[in-house]
Amino acid sequence: MTDEAQQEPTPTQPTSSGTSKKRWYVVHAYSGMEKSVQRALQERIERAEMQDKFGRILVPSEEVIEMKGGQRSVTERRFFPGYVLVEMEMTDETWHLVKNTSKVTGFVGGARNRPSPISQKEVDKIMTQMQEGVEKPRPKTLFEVGEMVRVKDGPFTDFNGNVEEVNYEKSRLRVSVTIFGRATPVELEFGQVEKV
Repeated sequence: MTDEAQQEPTPTQPTSSGTSKKRWYVVHAYSGMEKSVQRALQERIERAEMQDKFGRILVPSEEVIEMKGGQRSVTERRFFPGYVLVEMEMTDETWHLVKNTSKVTGFVGGARNRPSPISQKEVDKIMTQMQEGVEKPRPKTLFEVGEMVRVKDGPFTDFNGNVEEVNYEKSRLRVSVTIFGRATPVELEFGQVEKV
């Protein structure tokens, strides 16, 4: 099989009309190294002067609220640990540039030498999730009314109770804890309880 036969078919629109041949591909990277892969790809693209063949390189993530030591902190959570989205025009040169980047194990989908792009609908969905996560960070743990939790901090440590109310704005719960045979509502922070 020749190199030409292994290339992905290109769209029929002429490039002079401004239509881009770039599509989104999913690249598999070592877990926890997604940002490192993103930086390495950007540097390699610049060194190879291939900026016209590449678009955005994304590590899909959102901001989540965590309670650490009684303090609210916003951290980043990856939607797809170990994966990076790359907008690129698929050619032998671009394929090799990405494939031979440190901490990249390969492309996801398609044949070994010809990866399949993901649909624009999937990309739009991921972009929407990312934007919502930036505009309104979600709590890392989601609680539901009626759910059983165990208190892990404070005067009611090791007591179990039912969630009666959830306040995501203040990161607090009202939990009904049974003390001396009587149900007592207790206000607790998210960080003071864990799911049973």
